[in-house]
Amino acid sequence: MRAELRFCEVSVLGPKRGQSWPHFRPNCYLVRVKTGISGRLMRFLATLITAVMLTTTAQAEGALRTLTSLDATKAWQGVGRINLGKSGFCTGTLIAPDLVLTAAHCFYDNKGVRTRDTEIEFLAGWQHGRASAYRGVKRSVIHPDYVYKGRGNVDKVSSDLALIQLDQPIKNTAIRPFETATQVDRGQEVQVISYAKNREDVPSIQDTCNVLARDPGVYVTSCDVDFGSSGAPIFAIQNGAPVILSVVSAKAEWRNQKVALGVGLDQRLSVLLSEIEYNDGVFRRVDTGASRVALQTGIQPSGALFIKP
Repeated sequence: MRAELRFCEVSVLGPKRGQSWPHFRPNCYLVRVKTGISGRLMRFLATLITAVMLTTTAQAEGALRTLTSLDATKAWQGVGRINLGKSGFCTGTLIAPDLVLTAAHCFYDNKGVRTRDTEIEFLAGWQHGRASAYRGVKRSVIHPDYVYKGRGNVDKVSSDLALIQLDQPIKNTAIRPFETATQVDRGQEVQVISYAKNREDVPSIQDTCNVLARDPGVYVTSCDVDFGSSGAPIFAIQNGAPVILSVVSAKAEWRNQKVALGVGLDQRLSVLLSEIEYNDGVFRRVDTGASRVALQTGIQPSGALFIKP
């Protein structure tokens, strides 16, 4: 028995020769899934379709809306656009004054060549041609289990996570880093903020979408994403504040149902934080208003789709 999954990384690639930047060229794969080889994935996707059908009738999805004013973006200044040299852009989010969380595949062009850190820039709160803060990159760290090669490998979504260490911390009190969490339940209401195709100069928010299904390291949501949304934060509201539950990796179509795939943080973020610390040579306390334990495990203190060429 075979089935097909249309799977698209949602990053923005740089231009082809003679074309203006950015150029939106889908990086899509048609994955043929055969039971017996990927039986677990087939069962997961079958569960997903049931969930999508139920959600379509039982839960209303919020419409994607553009955040055009300063007041509208005030609470979301920690979300920004990541410019990747001539490769394109992704969405990223501050989780500490000098750390930005995003998707691993953003750092590679179509040939699998990694973008140099010197060619990467983070634009916090990017809106209408201006950012609340501009930062270069000291280093970027890709999850060690992530392998860019292997087109059509859906399993790589589960490790599609990366951290950027900025060359200087952002100390502007109006640009607050977000806390992270790892507890994600099926049916949970979430929201996503991203830059994407035809809205690359202003962020958009979908206030309400849902976690439809989950598999180890991968969450399937009903969120509306497009090319440029890779690395975008998927938020939930906990104790009255938004916390990051997942990062957008790809959009997919399964039997004509459109979904967004996100990578779970779980222990993956801990691995990246440890790599940053190891390269620094010192133990770094991540000052986000949450403890380092909260960043690594999702335990909160009491009270409180990449566009390529």
